[in-house]
Amino acid sequence: MNTTNTQQAQKEAKPIAPKVKELVANSKSVILATVDAQGIPNASYAPFVKIGTTYYVLVSFMARHTRNLRDQKNVSMMFIADESSSKQIYARERLTFDVTTNQITRDSDQWNVVLEQLKETHGKVVDVISAMEDFIMIALNPVKGSYVNGFGSAYFIDENLEVLEHRNDINHGTKQD
Repeated sequence: MNTTNTQQAQKEAKPIAPKVKELVANSKSVILATVDAQGIPNASYAPFVKIGTTYYVLVSFMARHTRNLRDQKNVSMMFIADESSSKQIYARERLTFDVTTNQITRDSDQWNVVLEQLKETHGKVVDVISAMEDFIMIALNPVKGSYVNGFGSAYFIDENLEVLEHRNDINHGTKQD
C-alpha cells in the first residue's frame, strides 16, 4: 500500500467505541514506567486496586520501581490488552495515564481500607507481603490519559475513565522529524 492509500485509509477509519472501563476492570496489574533520581528509566508492573479515581499498589523496596514511585512523584502507568486476544499487534487496546504518586502511611485508616481491598482482589498473599517492612503502599493519582483501541481510534481520557475527545488526525499521515 502506498503512502496516499495509507493516508486515505487512516482518514476513513472509523473509531471503535471506547471500552476503557472494561479494560481496567479486566486487569489485575498495571505496567509502570518510572525513572530514578539520575533519570534512568525502569519498566515494571504491580498488582493494583482502584478505589474512586485512585489506583493503589503494594510494592517492595527489593524492586527498583519502588524508590522511583516514592521519590519521583511523576510516573506513567499502562493497561494493555493481552497479545493473544488482540486482532492487530500494532493496534492493541491500551490505556496510558500520567500519574502523580504519594506514599500511604502504614497502619493509617487509608492503609487499612486499601489493604482490605487488596486482600479481596489478590488473596492471602497480601497478608504475608503487607507484614513485611520493605513493602510500602503507593497511591497513583491519574492526571491525564490516552486510550487507543484501533487504528484511527484514539481518545483523551480523564481520571474518571471518561472520554474527553477523539484524537482524530493528530499527526496521522505526516512524517515525523
